[in-house]
Amino acid sequence: MELLFLGTGAGVPGKMRNVTSIALKMLNERGTVWLIDCGEATQHQILHTSLKPRRIEKIFITHLHGDHIFGLPGLLGSRSFQGGIEPLTVYGPAGIRAFIETALHVSNTHLQYPLYIEEIEEGTVFEDDGIIVTAGKLDHGIYSLGYRFAEKEKPGELLVDLLREDNIPPGPIYKQIKEGKQVTLTDGRKIDPDKYTSDPQPGKIVTVLGDTRPCDMAVQLSLGADLLVHEATFNAENKKMAHDYYHSTTSQAAGMAMRAGVKSLCLTHISSRYTREDERQLLNEAKELFQPVIIARDFLEVLIN
Repeated sequence: MELLFLGTGAGVPGKMRNVTSIALKMLNERGTVWLIDCGEATQHQILHTSLKPRRIEKIFITHLHGDHIFGLPGLLGSRSFQGGIEPLTVYGPAGIRAFIETALHVSNTHLQYPLYIEEIEEGTVFEDDGIIVTAGKLDHGIYSLGYRFAEKEKPGELLVDLLREDNIPPGPIYKQIKEGKQVTLTDGRKIDPDKYTSDPQPGKIVTVLGDTRPCDMAVQLSLGADLLVHEATFNAENKKMAHDYYHSTTSQAAGMAMRAGVKSLCLTHISSRYTREDERQLLNEAKELFQPVIIARDFLEVLIN
């Protein structure tokens, strides 16, 4: 799993930061890419990357402020014009259907692929054999969601060297052992699969929060995450402004990471009032409470270890 930040700014596009969009790349695990939010010009940002719009399988919208959704109609249309035929599902709060359908209808845009729109609330919004996606309501001026992407436990690795030491011949038997099945060899030996596989591997957990003040749900969605992506629209000095506008400061984001016991923190949704020179101060404010922490920039890629 990797995160690719396509836009990391707050409110309006800037010269250094486009508005919010994040790609969750699961090419090795699932052969797909999911987006979280799709601010204006997200498809322009994608042009500067190796991402292919047709590989985007799902889009999760945190809330309906323009800096998080204005890129949707263009991206959906271009995906079709570029030959994308695979189904795509958009998840988001109530109103996302009307926004998308109105934009496509008024612009006479006809998609060549099945588009599904799921208007969601809190709870499990997607689950299959490999991953579960949970949404929770945050504290913002409008209905805003955070998402927890939790891979399910993976089977242990096959201990090939031990199998060879015990003269267990390779072939279909190895696959059965890896799948946890008990097998009987031609010489009559019964093989316990647990002996020849390592312990199951815990799945990775990534939490991406929409715009929010500090709140208990932010902590709940982030518990034990390998990576928490948290908005940090303002610096610590502007705590009152952050509260008034339903946002968080760098220090508050770090406090959420500390409470949730996450492994690492990434700050995003940075106000355009802050320059590259200000980023060191923003980072240090967060580091006073939590480490490791980084500040996202457009096109930053983060491998989820």
